[in-house]
Amino acid sequence: MTEPTYLWNPPPVYSLPVRGKTERLAVNRLFFVGRNYHAHAVEMGKPVDKSVERPFYFTKAPSTLVESGATVAYPPETKNYHFEMELVVAIGAAGFRVKAEDAHTVIYGYAVGLDMTRRDLQLVARDKGRPWTLGKDIEQGSVCSEIVPMAGTVIGEGEIALAVNGVTKQHSDVNKLIWDIREIIADLSLFYHLQPGDLIYTGTPEGVGAVVAGDHITGHVAGVAEVALTIGAAE
Repeated sequence: MTEPTYLWNPPPVYSLPVRGKTERLAVNRLFFVGRNYHAHAVEMGKPVDKSVERPFYFTKAPSTLVESGATVAYPPETKNYHFEMELVVAIGAAGFRVKAEDAHTVIYGYAVGLDMTRRDLQLVARDKGRPWTLGKDIEQGSVCSEIVPMAGTVIGEGEIALAVNGVTKQHSDVNKLIWDIREIIADLSLFYHLQPGDLIYTGTPEGVGAVVAGDHITGHVAGVAEVALTIGAAE
């Protein structure tokens, strides 16, 4: 069979380094859990009642992914660009309708990441009942550290923190997740056939805020990894 040809080059495979390995992790999809720490939900004016609500999600294109340590341009059409520090779960096995008690079987490892957000555009969209795409699906707006292999491990606690120019802005613990990792995997896999290379950003704690050109962001989750990003000038 003749190999297909294309009008232009197909998009590249997006990938991340893996600690201790020469192979890289090919990224499939980027899932994000919204409002998954109580204090952050309150600061956003949308408290969460777990007894009557389920997790909700949004996605970003893999092409928005940048590796930790990058310098990225301040994005266009916003005057309120925010950081959100998150623990990231890397899926390593296919899973559909995964039971919470079996969630560990699809985990390959973890990373830490930043869900960068055009907050002004997100809030306008939210308040008008519109999709969050312009506020969230931002070129170079999904930052991620190296992947740390931790197959079968379910992280239930650990300090999560972020600083801007050395000043702490976010500080919490992963044990304050409203929906924990087992619950997230079980719920998300009701909607999607999870696949190796899917990344799940599990939510951000309180303290989110704006950055400007020249700011340097650093963050970590204890026992996992560190992440860094520098905000460059607008194009």
